[in-house]
Amino acid sequence: MDSNLQLSIDKFFSIVEGVWRQDVLGLGIDNILIALGALLVSLTLRGVFTRFVINRLVAFTARTRNAIDDQLIGAIRGPIRFVPVLIGIYAALEISGFAEVERFEVFANNFVRSLVVFNIFWVLFCLVNPLSFLLGKLEEIFSVEMVSFIVKILKGVIIGLGVATVLELWGIEVGPIIAGFGLVGVAVALGAQDLFKNLISGFLILAEKRFRVGDWVLVSGVVEGTVEKIGFRSTMIRRFDKAPTIVPNAVFADKAVTNFSEMTYRRIYWKIGVEYSTSVAQLQEITTKIRDYLIGNEDFAQPEEATLFVVTDSFNDSSIDIMIYCFTKTTNWGEWLEIKQDFAYAIKSIVEGAGTGFAFPSMTIYTGAGADQPEAYIPPKAKHDGASANADAIGSEGESV
Repeated sequence: MDSNLQLSIDKFFSIVEGVWRQDVLGLGIDNILIALGALLVSLTLRGVFTRFVINRLVAFTARTRNAIDDQLIGAIRGPIRFVPVLIGIYAALEISGFAEVERFEVFANNFVRSLVVFNIFWVLFCLVNPLSFLLGKLEEIFSVEMVSFIVKILKGVIIGLGVATVLELWGIEVGPIIAGFGLVGVAVALGAQDLFKNLISGFLILAEKRFRVGDWVLVSGVVEGTVEKIGFRSTMIRRFDKAPTIVPNAVFADKAVTNFSEMTYRRIYWKIGVEYSTSVAQLQEITTKIRDYLIGNEDFAQPEEATLFVVTDSFNDSSIDIMIYCFTKTTNWGEWLEIKQDFAYAIKSIVEGAGTGFAFPSMTIYTGAGADQPEAYIPPKAKHDGASANADAIGSEGESV
């Protein structure tokens, strides 16, 4: 009995030993635990490793005069932190013997290679923003938003190449997939013509620099406000009441767009009416003094820079109108309002100083009889009135006979 029990115990421990050594996916549990330990160690040392490497790189770049290398180091911090993880995964696969198992060998190799490719393209993706200064000269040709779009395209290309490389590592052909997407794209394009029209219009807006973020624009019959965001499908314009308006880019191809922020000067166009009792000398004095106020004033564009008129313009129903047509140098609305206010004060002082006043709508009514009144009109008698009178006379005579 004791010998049978001993044999059973020995058999049990032999089973446990077999499972421990090779019965978990063909791997020994001891090796798996060692591999997990190596992975945990690599994760623990990741902070120390990256701090050591990055500090060395930062100390090196600090000795240079430009700030580009500092930005590059800050951009690749993430990929650098991933290096210890990558090493730990590779070590875990090697220690566990997972990469040596025939049915998992290809998977393990492709998995490690995919991580390496991922880290390489991650570095390239992170370097796009710091190196975008190389596209700075393009801002002289295109807008800032267009350069930003080019940067996004570069990032998209890097992502696409990285995905294609990983798929090729796993034996998946990319060509048929791209062809399939092309067919799907044609089908989608037929049903999404408005979308592509908006995309093309957005591209033209950025390429032609019709307006930029922060510009004050008026879209005829649609909206007026400040441009906050220019996308490739739509543009967000915030009205002056602070309500955002999303305008499809295709609208800008069909509507007139006035960009007030591109004004070189800002116009003041007034017609002031003075009383009809104003003499010619007073009119000349008013126009001369208003013009003298504008000439040499730093707030206003001078005649050689922009149009400037101060003239007696017309005889209105209740006033003699003086036209003022000039431009301020500032295009800022608040500053323009202040300049216009000071100009209005000056005009009022000039008109009152000339001894006359501003006209207002009025009507004169003449009443009563006088020497200048026309004579009353008395219409002549009709001919049939005379014939009736003769008939009455004849009738009277007949009665008397």
